[in-house]
Amino acid sequence: MKARPTLAHTAYQLLAEGRVADLGKRVASRLYGHCTSYGLRRDLEVPFAAPKAKIPIAVRKLIASDIPVLLPDQSGLDAATSWDIRVRRAHLESEIPQCYVAVDQRNDTPCYFQWLMGPAHNAEIQAFFQESFPLLRPHEALLEGAYTPAQYRGMGIMPAAMAEIAERAAEIGARYVITFVDRLNIASLKGCKKAGFNPYVERHDAQLLFRSKRSFTLLPEPFLMPHERRQGA
Repeated sequence: MKARPTLAHTAYQLLAEGRVADLGKRVASRLYGHCTSYGLRRDLEVPFAAPKAKIPIAVRKLIASDIPVLLPDQSGLDAATSWDIRVRRAHLESEIPQCYVAVDQRNDTPCYFQWLMGPAHNAEIQAFFQESFPLLRPHEALLEGAYTPAQYRGMGIMPAAMAEIAERAAEIGARYVITFVDRLNIASLKGCKKAGFNPYVERHDAQLLFRSKRSFTLLPEPFLMPHERRQGA
């Protein structure tokens, strides 16, 4: 199993590409930092009407011909996009199943992808993601690695595809599907909400001089995220 890109590997890549400023930012984030993410959960036994994307899509498992379309060569890409693709390539090479793809039915082009993983792969998940997620219980599944190519953003594909992919968890015996999103990523939090996911836990990550500490705190139900509170004010 290929590990998630480490700081050393990333530093080598950034230096090779002449991106010294990006390297400085990466190193600084590993020396000191704090971030909070929300764990969101969907109960598949609760009836839910999945949203529709602005284009017709269909969900299926990833096939080999999807890879160069969804994970293209990184040359010429901006730093953020290059990093997103590098991480997802490593995830694909880890061989942790299962990656699902949403396809634009107008031209059969892959337009979104995301992994749905079950408790049978807890050991691989914990190793690859460096214990970023709680151990999955027998009735749980994890959604991770969502990505929409730039040309397909703004079409409502994420919540529509995510809602449908989540329902595939029933095939591996899961009732609850969980996913984690940084609390500052409002667009993704809104997309998860539209896909039927609600916050149930808060993850706190602290970094100090290459030492990390992670904790999980259960949230009361119902729970409004800060951007929802502002909207309701």
